[in-house]
Amino acid sequence: MNRIRLVVLFGGRSAEHEVSCVTAVSVLRALDPLRYEIVPVGITVDGRWVQATEAQRLLANGAADALPAALEASGEELEPFAAVAPAKAFATETTVVFPLLHGPFGEDGTVQGLCELADVPYVGSAVLGSAAAMDKIVAKQLLAAAGLPVAPYVGFRETPPAIDLGWPVFVKPANLGSSVGVNKAHDQAELDAAVAEALRYDEWVIVEEAIAGREIECGVLGDREPQASLPGEVRPSRDFYDYQDKYETGAAELLVPAPLDDGLTVEVQRLAIAAFQAVRAEGMARVDFFLEEGSRGLLVNEVNTIPGFTPISMYPRMWEASGVPYPELLDRLVQLALDRHARRAGRVGRTRNARGAPPGR
Repeated sequence: MNRIRLVVLFGGRSAEHEVSCVTAVSVLRALDPLRYEIVPVGITVDGRWVQATEAQRLLANGAADALPAALEASGEELEPFAAVAPAKAFATETTVVFPLLHGPFGEDGTVQGLCELADVPYVGSAVLGSAAAMDKIVAKQLLAAAGLPVAPYVGFRETPPAIDLGWPVFVKPANLGSSVGVNKAHDQAELDAAVAEALRYDEWVIVEEAIAGREIECGVLGDREPQASLPGEVRPSRDFYDYQDKYETGAAELLVPAPLDDGLTVEVQRLAIAAFQAVRAEGMARVDFFLEEGSRGLLVNEVNTIPGFTPISMYPRMWEASGVPYPELLDRLVQLALDRHARRAGRVGRTRNARGAPPGR
């Protein structure tokens, strides 16, 4: 069997650069070298695309922590289009791009658009789904329009309106993840400070009602017929599940599967698939919920189209518990990318007609 040339994109310009590097470490270690010709491509914090050959040496030597610095020092610079498009030397092989870029300039439809222009299959949601899910305000509008339960929120651009959600509230940049720039405000002074910090990362800000409930997550895998994993539950060790709890202390309690009764498990899975479809996600996503027991029940919080793949990340753990081990999960995601690309190849607007002219001319 011919190997698939798999371009693994990681790093990136967003504040989640280090998280992306950790994610890439796990994926690169799990990929089968007999099945894939692995081509790691890193993006530095200042936006340079580099051939990350040093990454493979660092991984082999167990020096994954040095990966971000190695990207910055790399002189093997690439043009972005050339990095994802198959070179002439690889013309006889199948190339797939696996974006592991969290946050803006990677998870938001930008890299997905580049892959579309290059006519290369890529893992995960397409341009629309990536952009819609990345923007927390747009995502909540789509979820609400689909009739899904969401908590009260206020979204605004730069200048906050009057906010009447009670105290406390959560303040977040609209287009970021991994709890970067997120703060809990208990009064107006804390709200003002939290908005100022969120505006350092994005010109759009969302303020949400603070929900006193359990944090439930569910993985979705597939495209036209998506499937939901067994749910998991996050029990933070701090006031909320912040960046430190996620990536630094490892003190949060992660329960997979979540201790839910059968009926609630089915409802989480149903809502996860509905949320996945509402934002036009494809391939994979992790859907996050709050569970207010005895009150409003399940509330959809976010849809993450490039969930973490670190050793402690919930997405692969939930699928492992659902009978899909980590290497098989990666294989299925690559196959979904190939299937979508083949399915769309003959669509009008994506090809030229028999005479070689654009359709309709």
